[in-house]
Amino acid sequence: MANTQQEGFFERTFKLKENGTNVKTEVLAGITTFMTMAYIIFVNPSILSDAGMPFNGVFIATIAGAILGTVMMALLTNYPFALASGMGLNAFFTYSIVIGMGVSWQTALGIVFIEGIIFIVLSITPVRQMIVNSIPMSLKTGISSGIGLFIAFIGLQNAGIVVADPATLVRMGDLFAGPALIALLGLIITGILHALRVKGALLLGIIIATILGFFNGVTPTPEGVVAFPRMADWSQVLFQLDIKSAFNIGMIGVLISFLFVDLFDTAGTLVGVSQQAGYLKEDGSLPKADRALLADAIATTGGALFGTSTVTTYVESASGVSEGGRTGLTGIVVSILFFLSLFFQPIIAIVPGAATAPALIIVGVMMLSNIRSIKWEDFTEVFPAFVAMIVMPLTYSISNGIALGFITYPLVKLFTGKGKEVHSLVYVLCALFIIYFIWL
Repeated sequence: MANTQQEGFFERTFKLKENGTNVKTEVLAGITTFMTMAYIIFVNPSILSDAGMPFNGVFIATIAGAILGTVMMALLTNYPFALASGMGLNAFFTYSIVIGMGVSWQTALGIVFIEGIIFIVLSITPVRQMIVNSIPMSLKTGISSGIGLFIAFIGLQNAGIVVADPATLVRMGDLFAGPALIALLGLIITGILHALRVKGALLLGIIIATILGFFNGVTPTPEGVVAFPRMADWSQVLFQLDIKSAFNIGMIGVLISFLFVDLFDTAGTLVGVSQQAGYLKEDGSLPKADRALLADAIATTGGALFGTSTVTTYVESASGVSEGGRTGLTGIVVSILFFLSLFFQPIIAIVPGAATAPALIIVGVMMLSNIRSIKWEDFTEVFPAFVAMIVMPLTYSISNGIALGFITYPLVKLFTGKGKEVHSLVYVLCALFIIYFIWL
């Protein structure tokens, strides 16, 4: 009787039959999605701790942001999409903003919060969708691929495979040193698992590399297995954002970059996963897109309050869709699993950077795969995309890549007689980024 009542509740809430699914399928899909994106629990605290943020506090904030975003997506849209702190966005937060520009992590969180508020406003109007549609596909692809290169480069650095050199800027590190050896083995294992389409390949790669690290001292011994999350840890990042400093005129370029990286990331993920799930209409539009974008914006705003970088929709949601997930119940299952992971902080805390580095590199490769959609026969499309792509890792700045991409695209088009192909908004952004560089 109880099971029948539960199934009735799920049916009323998530319209399972209407979407051609059932509770068992949704639970399996939720587990699959969680397995493929659980690496963020390890990787995000590792990246943000490089910005000076306390690891344990970010660990809790990462999970809280993922739960908020995924539940909001489930309730507002009934889509099987999961959210968490975005890869690329967290690297931008740490390495470009905090380390690169010398901005405090509290101010950087303030910028993320403002970005979220702006997106909430834009998401309840057609403006956000209009902005996405105005940006040329080649530039979107160049930015996405450039972020992939940047993330992979960070992974190689964290692994000790690539190290600094005063003569050539970078060189190969000692591959037989402890961390580099573990990272290299982890990279090979993770790559094989991913190529074999093993569910949770990134997570399994992290676990295997961590275990291997015990044998050469890279992985420390855990102080326990299970522990209740401590509010004292979370309070170090909870509500610690500095909104006042984020309104500094020098932060405008950073804010615009955050806006556009999040914009492209979310829009691309929603379209890609929705296409796989069969949600897209014949004209390519996504029903309830406004609600999906609103859920994403609320998650980013809440995530900044909790103490983590931009929360966004995860492309790994496609793994759950491939297992039959079709409703928000999939997301609820993902959220429950994120909550349960809160109690395994002692195990997660011992995961070394060498074990998470392979995940960064593989994610970078996956992001780079979008490059095939660029029109290679049209140099006016290829060149700006390449500029955006190559500038990011070589200047260690995502915002520089975005800015130069938006500057070169309309100028190349204009002076080759193709200026009418460019949306007026892109010209406006070109002017703003030129002013931004002059101001700097």
